[in-house]
Amino acid sequence: MAIGSGLGAQIGIATESSYGTFVAPTRFIEFTKESLALKKTTAQSSGIAAGRLMALSSRRVVTQRQASGSIEMEVTNKAMGVLLQALMGTSVTPVQQGVTTAYLQTHTLADTWGRSLTIQKGVPMTTGTVTDKTFLGCKIVSAEFSCEVGGMLTASFEFDAKDCDETQTLAVASYSSMSPFHFGQMGLKTGSFGAETALDGVRKVSIKIERPQATDRFYANQSALKAQPISNDLVKVTGSLEMDYVATTVDDLHTSDGATSLVWEFIGPIIASTYAETFRIKVPAIKIDDAPPTVDGYGVVRPTFNFTGLYDGTNPVAIEYISSDVTL
Repeated sequence: MAIGSGLGAQIGIATESSYGTFVAPTRFIEFTKESLALKKTTAQSSGIAAGRLMALSSRRVVTQRQASGSIEMEVTNKAMGVLLQALMGTSVTPVQQGVTTAYLQTHTLADTWGRSLTIQKGVPMTTGTVTDKTFLGCKIVSAEFSCEVGGMLTASFEFDAKDCDETQTLAVASYSSMSPFHFGQMGLKTGSFGAETALDGVRKVSIKIERPQATDRFYANQSALKAQPISNDLVKVTGSLEMDYVATTVDDLHTSDGATSLVWEFIGPIIASTYAETFRIKVPAIKIDDAPPTVDGYGVVRPTFNFTGLYDGTNPVAIEYISSDVTL
């Protein structure tokens, strides 16, 4: 019997071979919060019958089924590859670094057609029985990464899903030894692409990647379920830098509307040789949208600069991940 509270909960994920087709979970992630839930659309008959004062229960029907929600978690040194691939779209095979136990995953932007997940969550009842809720056809529509002074690197993934199946067998969760990336490992660099240098004064960074998709593809002959969502807008990359006003570097970019490359990285312990656990987001061009520094009291001037990520014409946005994971 499991603990009859959130302490007994679990989430397992797997890459689907076809949209909405169940695949037993192969990775179990440690999460901090989730909101995945079935959403149904119903219609109630409004037919008039002499003397009947209420609608008939038997004449309410379910016309559409879908699911959505989010998973919040700490970004760890293992088991992130499946989620990163579903977010970015590129088919990735980890590349061994030298002859070591370190493997590099390079996730670049591509269309996410065919990139769907089965997400199975176990929800504990107070009796200790854990109920299965399996979400099929899960597509990542956005992800936001954030880290601030003294904190962990966190991620929030937003999902659109085809359906929720409660007939599957709940998989037995197993976890590898994982460690979170954190502020003490954080670095941020700006400058010319490939020659970025450390930016001083940074206290908090957040980056959001949005994958707009047509999630309303409900057709006849689909048994009230949707067809796979299709990308229907440009990818949006936005973020913010909270920093002490130690230099005018970012302020000048706001004034000139100039572009700079941004590299946000977390370098953890050495896995083997010279290869360390790494999580890195590379945005080859950002432009500062607002907020030039203002003074609001006696304290250190601490502006938050919001930015938009753009394509530089050559280099794609990428997430690099070095871990000991041999496969995603």
